[in-house]
Amino acid sequence: MGSGRFEAASWASYTTSMNYDRKSVDEIFESRDLHEDLDVKGKVRESRDSADNPNSTPIILALDVTGSMDVVVEELARKSLPTLCTQIYERKPVTDPHICVAGIGDAEAHDRVPFQASQFEADIRIAKHLEKLYLEGGGGGNNHEGYSQAWYFGLNHVVADAFSKGRKGFIFTIGDEEPQFTLYKGHLASVFGDTVTEDVDAKALLDRVSQNFEVFHVVVEQGNYCQYGRKDGVYKAWRELLGQHVIPLSDVSKLAEVIVSVLEVTAAGKASSEVIASWDGTTSVAVAKAINGLTAEKVSSEGLVVL
Repeated sequence: MGSGRFEAASWASYTTSMNYDRKSVDEIFESRDLHEDLDVKGKVRESRDSADNPNSTPIILALDVTGSMDVVVEELARKSLPTLCTQIYERKPVTDPHICVAGIGDAEAHDRVPFQASQFEADIRIAKHLEKLYLEGGGGGNNHEGYSQAWYFGLNHVVADAFSKGRKGFIFTIGDEEPQFTLYKGHLASVFGDTVTEDVDAKALLDRVSQNFEVFHVVVEQGNYCQYGRKDGVYKAWRELLGQHVIPLSDVSKLAEVIVSVLEVTAAGKASSEVIASWDGTTSVAVAKAINGLTAEKVSSEGLVVL
C-alpha cells in the first residue's frame, strides 16, 4: 500500500470540509470501538513501492491514546500531520514517505483496544485513517503504557519493500509515560492473533526490530504523567533502552517539526546546529531541546526479521 502523493491543497480542502477548526476531539474521532480498518489481529500492513513512490520509506507514528494524551492526537489531526508531510516533502530527509498511524493503550490495565494501526499511506488517506482511531482513554496505575507493542507490530506485522533494499524505516512512539519492559504472550495473542510461546522481553525485541527500523520515543512533557513530577523517571527508563533516541517534546504544537528535525539529523546526516538554525522563533527553541546531542548514525538492514 502507499500509492498517491501528499498535496497541501488537498489537505487544506479536506480539513476545511470536515470542519476541523469547529469540531471537538470527540467529534473528530467518532469511533466508539476498534475500527475494523485499524484491527491488526492476524493482519500485516504493507509499504510497497509504486510509480508514485518508487523509494518508499515506512514511518510509524504510534500515539499514546490513553487518558492524558488526547492533546497529542488532537494536535496531530488539526496541524501536525499536514505540517509533517509538507516538511518531509520540502526538506527531503527521507524519500517517498509512507505513514502508518497507530494508537497505543495498556493491555495490562485491560484496555479494550491496547493497540490499533492503519495501513501505510502517502496521501489524504493518512488523515482519514487517523480519524478512525478509538480514543479509549483508559490506561492504568502501572507507570507505563504499551509502547513496545509498536516494536512488536513493526517486527512481525509490517512488510516493506525498503527492507529488501537494505533501507530502514522509522518508528516514533509518542507519549508521557515509561516503557513496558515485558510483553505478555496472552496479550500478544489477543491483540495480534499470534501464537507466542513465551513472554517477550522489550530489550530483546528492540534489538531485533532495530534491524529494520530506527526506533525513537518522543517524551510529551506536557502530558499529565510528566507534569506530576515523574519526568525524571520517564527519561531514565527510556534512556536505558534507547539512549540518544529519546526525544524531548517541550511544546506539543511543534511535534511535526521535531519529528522532521530528527529525520534530518539521523537519516539525512545534517548537523543538529544546521537543522536548529533552519527553524524560526519558538519552533527553533523546541527543536533545539529535542535534538540536542542527537547525531547521525550509519544504518543498514539485512531484510525483514520475524520472531
